[in-house]
Amino acid sequence: MKTPFFTGAAAIIKKDLRAEFRARELVSVMGLFALLSVLVFSFALELDREAREEAVSGVLWVTLIFASMLGLNRGMALECDQGGLDAMLAAPVSRSAIYLGKLLGNFIFTAIVGMVMLPLMTVLYGKNLLDAWVIGTTVIGVFGFATIGTLLATMTVQTRAREALLPIAMLPIVLPFLLTAVRATTGLLNGALDGEWRGSLGMLAGITVIYFVICLLLYRYVVEE
Repeated sequence: MKTPFFTGAAAIIKKDLRAEFRARELVSVMGLFALLSVLVFSFALELDREAREEAVSGVLWVTLIFASMLGLNRGMALECDQGGLDAMLAAPVSRSAIYLGKLLGNFIFTAIVGMVMLPLMTVLYGKNLLDAWVIGTTVIGVFGFATIGTLLATMTVQTRAREALLPIAMLPIVLPFLLTAVRATTGLLNGALDGEWRGSLGMLAGITVIYFVICLLLYRYVVEE
């Protein structure tokens, strides 16, 4: 008898959160990477305050993307090496439920890092990133990265060069997320007209929904290969 869809997804989320709570490995590594990246960019742009303020959106999203890939690579490698992925595939649970559970776990870990970055960058860069719309844009963008990242991490985890292959496969695909998210965040921080940043935010949400549906449908074929 197959486990109900949402029950299976919830069990996988709980498993990932419990494992991270015990090991404190993924979020700490991602957070340290994000902290160092933000500090390096801040020091590098220290001599040109105007350029530093203009670069806030780019720094935020580039750091989040690379932190997300770091967490995806490490998390899926641990899942594979410890036999967790094989156990989930052998369990009577929908492949789509496995995808949703892993997706939400990855999203939570990256979102935690993103929420820590916002006040830190507000202090370092002199821009208010604690605005409700900026926070909402960050949440949508992070979810979008997690949708495609979870699928691609599952595809590349069985390869020898998985640490290098995931960024190579992921970066071209997340380019629409990156450009749209940077445009929306820049508009919000610079006080652009509502129509300008709302259009970019709506496009970001639309791309996220499309990628989520596609990845949800494709995941079963990816894990069966």
